Amino acid sequence: MFPRRFLSIWLLCCLSIGWAQDSRQEKLRQQRKQLQQEIKQINSLLFSNTKKKKSALNEVEDLAVKINLRQRLIRVTNEEANRLTQQINVNQRSIDRQRKELADLKADYADMIRYSYASKSGQSRLMFLFSSESFLQAYKRFQYLKQYAAFRKKQGLLIAEKTQTLQALNKTLLAQKVRKEALVKENRAVQNSLSEERLEQKELVTALKKRERSLESQIRKKQKQIAAYDKEIQRLIRAAIAASNKAAGKGKAAVFTLTPEAQLIGKNFTANKGKLPWPVEQGVVTLGFGTQTHPVVKTTKIQSNGVTIATPDNAEVRAVFKGKVMQVFSFKGSNPGVLIQHGNYITSYSNLAAVYVKKGQTIEAKEVIGKVFTHPNTGKTELKFSVFQNTTPVNPKGWVYRL
Repeated sequence: MFPRRFLSIWLLCCLSIGWAQDSRQEKLRQQRKQLQQEIKQINSLLFSNTKKKKSALNEVEDLAVKINLRQRLIRVTNEEANRLTQQINVNQRSIDRQRKELADLKADYADMIRYSYASKSGQSRLMFLFSSESFLQAYKRFQYLKQYAAFRKKQGLLIAEKTQTLQALNKTLLAQKVRKEALVKENRAVQNSLSEERLEQKELVTALKKRERSLESQIRKKQKQIAAYDKEIQRLIRAAIAASNKAAGKGKAAVFTLTPEAQLIGKNFTANKGKLPWPVEQGVVTLGFGTQTHPVVKTTKIQSNGVTIATPDNAEVRAVFKGKVMQVFSFKGSNPGVLIQHGNYITSYSNLAAVYVKKGQTIEAKEVIGKVFTHPNTGKTELKFSVFQNTTPVNPKGWVYRL
């Protein structure tokens, strides 16, 4: 009883491990496809317009985005290929075991056939039955002959099943080897492209290093502008919180005092964490959230309260969730933006060329609220998207699906 129960548990564990491996393999395949699509989008959005003369600094920054994607693609493809190698080794061992079992079955079956031929005549079988000392013994001998015939048939079926299993494993193994070869070939091409881009980046960086101090000054100036912009957005949010709380008679609370309806929207927003749609239909992230090292001037840090998304020309911006337009804003030296309140959460959409909504307007999820600005010199169309919980910026990656 124990060995049978142990065998059942062992089989269940094997099935669970196999399912987990297949699930991980599929997840890696999806990641690889997504990264390939992002690289394709990067090429289309940042490198297709050769008429626009970008500065060397912009070229290095754009190359850094693509190089980062290619490095991630190589890592994912390598892991996928390694897992395939593991599966190939497992299947190879299984094939070797199945072949040995098939050979043993065939040998046993051959011995059985030889024995059967040695005593297969009807006369010998009848003599075996009629030489019984009693009817009970004759009945038992008859049952033995019947069981022996059934066993022979069962052995024949087992051989057929083992042969089919072996053929299926061989077919799977061949498909896995072909797939692995394709992945290795694909990865080699990506690595070649990566080497070329790194060389191009190195040449640009070498040229830029000669005026590093000037670049550092430019980057810091740009970072100050971004910081001032982010500070203004947070000031607008604090002002909105103060106005809301004053109207509700709650004094100077640091967070929104919400109506029951606004509380429900906030809860629904939280419930959809990781499932929110992108603020543009097509795009790729060119700058992530938080503090990052600049790709050229390593001593300079970049701070971002949101993400920057490169998108096609004339791209429309859409709300990621139902809410109310809290503010349409425009600061000196920058393009307009929109703040949408979702209970105690706010989403910010900056660098717009046109705004289609007004303050106080109720917005539905995926409703178009404006159009992204395209820079006339660089040709870049980029949206800055942020998420705030009250006045605290949070990483949009954790909220938007596959950001």
